[in-house]
Amino acid sequence: MKLEIIPPPVYVTQPALPPLDEFIPYLREIWDSKILTNGGPFHQRLETALCQYLGVEHISLFANGTLALVTALQALRITGEVITTPYSFVATSHSLMWNGIKPVFVDILPSSLNMDPAKIEEAITPLTTAIMPVHCYGRPCDLEAIQAIADNYNLKVIYDAAHAFGVRRDDGSILRHGDLSALSFHATKVFNTFEGGAIVSPNAKIKKRIDQLKNFGFVDETTVVIPGINAKMSEVSAAMGLLQLNYLDDALYKRSLIANRYRAAIDNIKGIDCLVDAGEGMSNHAYFPVLIRPDFHLTRDVLYQRLKEQGIYARRYFHPLISEFPVYRGMPSAKPENLPVATIASRQVLCLPIYPDLADEDFERIILSLQSCKD
Repeated sequence: MKLEIIPPPVYVTQPALPPLDEFIPYLREIWDSKILTNGGPFHQRLETALCQYLGVEHISLFANGTLALVTALQALRITGEVITTPYSFVATSHSLMWNGIKPVFVDILPSSLNMDPAKIEEAITPLTTAIMPVHCYGRPCDLEAIQAIADNYNLKVIYDAAHAFGVRRDDGSILRHGDLSALSFHATKVFNTFEGGAIVSPNAKIKKRIDQLKNFGFVDETTVVIPGINAKMSEVSAAMGLLQLNYLDDALYKRSLIANRYRAAIDNIKGIDCLVDAGEGMSNHAYFPVLIRPDFHLTRDVLYQRLKEQGIYARRYFHPLISEFPVYRGMPSAKPENLPVATIASRQVLCLPIYPDLADEDFERIILSLQSCKD
């Protein structure tokens, strides 16, 4: 009897881990210091290192990216309604709901799958206080158009930059745009601290308020001035981040090579389209989304299942839309007829595996599977 050799599974992403022998001395230093959290030495070192690497002046570390979003809204005292995208991970809208804010969904651009600035103005009401766009897949939003609308209507802009670590334009980091940018350092991100996040702020005054909010609202040992939360990053996570930075440029370079290989290979597969290339440095290749068009011989969901059966675990990011979840779909702005581009994208998108250590044989297996999957 012939035994079938099943190759190991390939996931859409895998966490990048530094060498264990480099991490152990950091753990020993933490253990010896007996400082495990509360803004310890590694926390301070990582904030300084991230400011230098990202080219920003002020950053506040968090236990995770969702707490960073929740706190960013509190820091700017956002209330009422916030215009946002339905095409994102649900934490984007959840952060609004946690603050008693009503999300108002607008459609996205077919070229980038980012928020369509042309749809923002018509969604503004007297209750609108802010715009929360997402740099989807690490690709920059139309920063100037969004800011112009915000300035015209006196609105705040908080970017959900969970995917956008290290993304730059000619004028520097995209994290410097808007009033605040919130990052995620989850294990699946291009830069991770196991779990973690951060807020990039424009000045020391707002950073101070953010740091108070993430520590229960304490301003000194005995005084609480605002109803804050416990959102502090641990020393172990901060140590992980410091090590990650040593390897990040190499990781981003490897991701770019894999993305270029995908583009070249998929260009020859009828019915599968890549997004328009964002340009050099304008993406960190956090994900590699493709769109399974109607002229492909399988639907997106059938292809997804076929790949899964072969041990290739692609992901349907983002399906369903946030606006389609029961908690949101009753809102007027969540109606599918208001979100035609997002609705189509959600039914066609498939994110293929991409991470620095994706082996050549696994890459070839993915492409062969896309080419050969049958009805």
